[in-house]
Amino acid sequence: MNLFSLFGKKTFPKGIHPEGFKEETHDHQARRLPFPAQIILPLSQNIGKPAVSIVHVGQQVRRGELIAKADGFMSVPLHASVTGIVKSIDLVPNARGNKEQAIIIDTALSSTQTQLSNTFRDFEEMSRKDLIQAVQNTGMVGLGGASFPTHVKMNIPDDCNIHTIIINGCECEPFLTTDHRVMLEQIEYLLRGIRIAMKAVDAPKAIIGIEDNKINVLEAIKPQLPKDGSITIEAVVTKYPQGAEKMLVYSLLGEEIPSGKLPSSIGVAIFNVATLASIGELLPFQQGLIERIVTITGDDLNKPGNYLVPLGTPLSHILEYAEFTGNEAELILGGPMMGMPAGFLNTPVKKGTGAVLVLDKRATKRDDILPCIKCSMCLQVCPINLNPSELGMLATKRKYDVMEEQYNLNDCFECGCCSYVCPSNIPLVQYFRIAKTLNRERHRLES
Repeated sequence: MNLFSLFGKKTFPKGIHPEGFKEETHDHQARRLPFPAQIILPLSQNIGKPAVSIVHVGQQVRRGELIAKADGFMSVPLHASVTGIVKSIDLVPNARGNKEQAIIIDTALSSTQTQLSNTFRDFEEMSRKDLIQAVQNTGMVGLGGASFPTHVKMNIPDDCNIHTIIINGCECEPFLTTDHRVMLEQIEYLLRGIRIAMKAVDAPKAIIGIEDNKINVLEAIKPQLPKDGSITIEAVVTKYPQGAEKMLVYSLLGEEIPSGKLPSSIGVAIFNVATLASIGELLPFQQGLIERIVTITGDDLNKPGNYLVPLGTPLSHILEYAEFTGNEAELILGGPMMGMPAGFLNTPVKKGTGAVLVLDKRATKRDDILPCIKCSMCLQVCPINLNPSELGMLATKRKYDVMEEQYNLNDCFECGCCSYVCPSNIPLVQYFRIAKTLNRERHRLES
């Protein structure tokens, strides 16, 4: 039993309470962002293998049309987010600065941009195998930021039985309100997506988990839940990183996911609310993922809000429409804790992009890095009980193998709590990411 639940609080030990900054957009109903003149669609939109282009330069494509097929099971297809002409298939820089292949489409601005319609298919009449295939056909990945192929997550190992699906609606990162709006504006799609997921993994029960700063979501959804109690909604304490898989499972069920194991090992499957809402909207009509709600917020924006953005929209177009008035700022794809800095204005919105964050006045982190003073603040906030201080010192000595083998480095999911509280401004998360990358390369060379 979760001891915190015994006292009426569904939460997890440790964590932090950063300022939310959500009031700037949480009441902004999602509006459609105007279509840009050009769309950039990277073939790599997911963890796993990139899609394979099936179009050619000069080809006319329609909004919703399949333009790249999945390359095996650990891959998802890609659909055109606009009607237009394929200008090129070329290498473009991603947010990290690495080059990746992308299909570049010149938008037909005179087009109505009507999405291709397909025959309705009742998911209730589909087998679990066909249902999982249909999910893959939508091109769906985890829209919470991980970009893990959703159909792969639904393909539960034979030795695991799922008793509960958890739908993650916590959205614990500061600034982000994308999921909040999805849960208020797409309830019908969300509940249908939950039923699809329940059938796909053969789960009898589902719980929508939200933080208790979203009570209006609970009030909106609760009256529409099935009377048999198969789908429920519960509020957990507002705290970061409440939306992490291990934290949310502990908060709602009082169970711990063992180190190195998946949620399915304890009979749980976890999906983001935006992911299931999109599946509920697209799968019955055999359509592909071509757009998503994105929170556009931060400093020096005249028009912050939540926008329905076509995939492949460049950041330059977003900043222009949101009326960025500053001279310079840091651009982050996602939230300030786990998001990815973007160094190029032509970086496009991808499937996993839940927010475009513009930080100038509030990007106040110092540049200097001081020695560790052994204050233990990082130990006090680490939600999975690691020793970030010791891991950081090992990283500076390049003892990456020791970090992995003796200090459980791979259990770190890079939430950033340790870096947030460090008075010496040590970039602990960055150290850990480098260590993991080098360890993976070492293992690859050894195999």
